[in-house]
Amino acid sequence: MNTPREFVPIAIAVLTVSDTRTDTDDRSGQTLVERAEAAGHNIVDKQIVVDDRYEIRRVVSAWVADPGVQAVITTGGTGFTDRDVTPDAVRVLFDREIPGFGELFRQISREKIGTSMLQSRVLAGIANRTLIAALPGSPGACRDGWDGILKDQLDVRHRPCNLAELAIGA
Repeated sequence: MNTPREFVPIAIAVLTVSDTRTDTDDRSGQTLVERAEAAGHNIVDKQIVVDDRYEIRRVVSAWVADPGVQAVITTGGTGFTDRDVTPDAVRVLFDREIPGFGELFRQISREKIGTSMLQSRVLAGIANRTLIAALPGSPGACRDGWDGILKDQLDVRHRPCNLAELAIGA
């Protein structure tokens, strides 16, 4: 018998990757914070770093090593310009990549931006039982990533399976 589960809030850290954003104009990071909090999750940290693979990796690595962080969501740096290095920075941290995350995001994105979705290097993986999801740097893309994927996958009640179970060890 499948008994209903209670909601379990996830401890989430949000990283905005940008050379130009500050706390006052970081709409993408704020979009993720607002949506996660509205869903009942806890934002345990939020930072902004420049588009530098080693700075991104330093911050994400610290969160992955912190038992108080169960999920890391980044926004920005997932395109194809020389400054877009977020996927390169975080992929090396993964114990396992989640290929379907990027595939599903691009499918959702295609409905809105057509074939321009090809330029999105969105990805996700698990490192030290911590979900790492790298989303594009626009508020709309963050809404799409949260509403279309993360909202369900970070909820232990979502069936038949979810990524929250990996983060909380259920």
